[in-house]
Amino acid sequence: MRSKLVTSFAICIFAVGVVTMANAQQAPPNQKSFDLGKWEYDSKCASCHGLEGKGDGPNAPYLNRSATNLTTLTKNNKGVFPVARMYEIINGTEQVAGHGTRDMPVWGRELRIQAGEYYGDVPYNPYVYARTHILAIVEYVYRLQAK
Repeated sequence: MRSKLVTSFAICIFAVGVVTMANAQQAPPNQKSFDLGKWEYDSKCASCHGLEGKGDGPNAPYLNRSATNLTTLTKNNKGVFPVARMYEIINGTEQVAGHGTRDMPVWGRELRIQAGEYYGDVPYNPYVYARTHILAIVEYVYRLQAK
């Protein structure tokens, strides 16, 4: 089971790396690099979880529950980073009390809508767009894990 999880995570990291490299090549010349995971995290998650992922964002005091300290996910999960659970929570397929009810869209739906705004009349798959951005966030949170 663990080897399947490691393989799945490696595939996810590879996919995010390819997308990040593609985006970096399209970045303006004055921009050294582009980190899709950090950009998505900063714009969607940091307001509650904080810039460093410690649950101390500016909106954290207004939540019904404390924002999760994302830097201890691996430690609290017996040394294994919970890739699938993170993906489901961000996508909105798993309900989390701090994120509201299932009726409240989390990020999967919002990213699929954003894909339409981004691509316009160009043929695209909104699920692939959302998955790419969610996996980038998951990979970024993995980098935030306490050593």
